Amino acid sequence: MLNKMKPSVARMNLKAIILFIGILSLGSSADPCVGQRGNDRSGEEGMPEKTIEEVLKKYTPELMSKPGVVGTSQGLCDGQPCIKVFVVEKTGDLQQELPSTLEGYPVVIEKTGRFRALPRK
Repeated sequence: MLNKMKPSVARMNLKAIILFIGILSLGSSADPCVGQRGNDRSGEEGMPEKTIEEVLKKYTPELMSKPGVVGTSQGLCDGQPCIKVFVVEKTGDLQQELPSTLEGYPVVIEKTGRFRALPRK
C-alpha cells in the first residue's frame, strides 16, 4: 500500500511507525548512558525544565535530518529517562555530530539498521 502513496506521505507514515516503535520500546533496552560523545545542547546541569516528550518533539526533526538517523524515542538509561537515536550504522562521524545530551536528558545512539514497514495482510 505504501508504494501507491506519494513519497512524502509514505515517508510521513514511516516516521510515524518509527516513533510508535520507539515509544513501545520505552524501557526495553538496558543501554548504559555513558561514553556518549557529541555536542551538549543542555546548557546547564541538574533537572531538566521541559518534559522528555517536549524535548523529543522539539529536536526530532533536526535529529531525523542527519544522514543515517532512522528514528528517535524516549527510553530509560540506568533507570532515568533518556532520548534514544536510532541509526543505520553507528559511525564516529555520526557520534560526533549528535549531541550527548538534549536539555538535560542523556542521548543514547543505538544501531538498528533501516526500518521498513511490514506488508499488510
